[in-house]
Amino acid sequence: MHQYPQQSSGHEPEREPERAQGRRKSRRAIWTAAGVACALLLGGGGFAAYRNDWFSGNGEAVSFGKPRPPAGTDGGAGAASGSGAKKAEPPAPPKPSGDPDVQMPAGPKSDFKQTAKLDDGTVIAKTRLTGAKSGFEGDVWVWAPKEYDDPKYAKSAFPVLIALPGGNGFPTNYWADRSLGLQKAVSEGVQAGTSLPFILVMPVLNPDNKYYYDGADIPGQPKMGTWIAEDVPDFARANFRTYKSRDGWAFMGSSSGAFVGMKTLLQHPDRFKAVIASGGEITPDSPLWKGHQAEMDANNPEKLADQLIRTGGPEVYINFQVGTKETGKDRMAKFVQQYGKGPVKTTIRDIQNGEHNGWHYVRGMKEGSLEWVSKVLKGPRPEAG
Repeated sequence: MHQYPQQSSGHEPEREPERAQGRRKSRRAIWTAAGVACALLLGGGGFAAYRNDWFSGNGEAVSFGKPRPPAGTDGGAGAASGSGAKKAEPPAPPKPSGDPDVQMPAGPKSDFKQTAKLDDGTVIAKTRLTGAKSGFEGDVWVWAPKEYDDPKYAKSAFPVLIALPGGNGFPTNYWADRSLGLQKAVSEGVQAGTSLPFILVMPVLNPDNKYYYDGADIPGQPKMGTWIAEDVPDFARANFRTYKSRDGWAFMGSSSGAFVGMKTLLQHPDRFKAVIASGGEITPDSPLWKGHQAEMDANNPEKLADQLIRTGGPEVYINFQVGTKETGKDRMAKFVQQYGKGPVKTTIRDIQNGEHNGWHYVRGMKEGSLEWVSKVLKGPRPEAG
């Protein structure tokens, strides 16, 4: 029987509200320094050049959940090399398990290209997605744990964790950089029995580097709210075995990504169940909201939480993470005090000696937040026998 718990930032400047000018210089310095380190890794500089295996196969096509060949065959590789040899028939796609919540890939499949390889052989891949509902076109990175290709889970769905970056989150999503260790943290958690084997979906957060769009459909601007809440999940359903219910869907994010994840959860509690929100802001503050107060209020986590409390649910789960060396815990504590009641389940995790960066937020996830979200969501079910 599997050991998964059962149900019962990054490198860029953080989102900076205009009222927070005093915090800007010091935090920008932190993110800039982190960005330099990342550039050395991603650019194959001297610091990491010796790890050429990290980049082996980059740019090659990737297929997730590819059925394994039947026992006793080599998948057709070499089967047709001899004269008159009969080519092995590819295995039929598996049918879903008896769980009615399982949804097999709906298609159309995206074209993925490898961007990084982990030590366990799993890969991070990228594709270009044009959102059918938002009309926005942007890059999305994905990673599936090795369990996803395990034959005993071939008929099972997997939970999806949508990972949102801080800063502008454009043109890259820094959670797709293996040096932060998010994918490794999930893999190690699976082995330790403290994490579900999440599929990680990592989209760009904004359409440009000019503004923060608050993950929202700001009038007259690209529909980033629809992109995050609808197009990205639809993309995951098209390409992976997922759960139909919200029990298989959650967000994690840092800084501006934490805000967007929490806001989207509260807007759509029928589609998503939980969020790990690290070092984030609580209220919308894009300058593009000017003249659109009603629409901004509809994207305000405080007002959304209050509405959810008044209507009685459904229950949502918010796990704040904050480093003891960064500011912002007071905003989280205030939110918990005012809105952490009824269907809004909240908790705050302190990361000892943690600062406002992705490495420390991943450490917090390894220290408990991954286990927390794994207990809230639904994990894959292996075939009996």
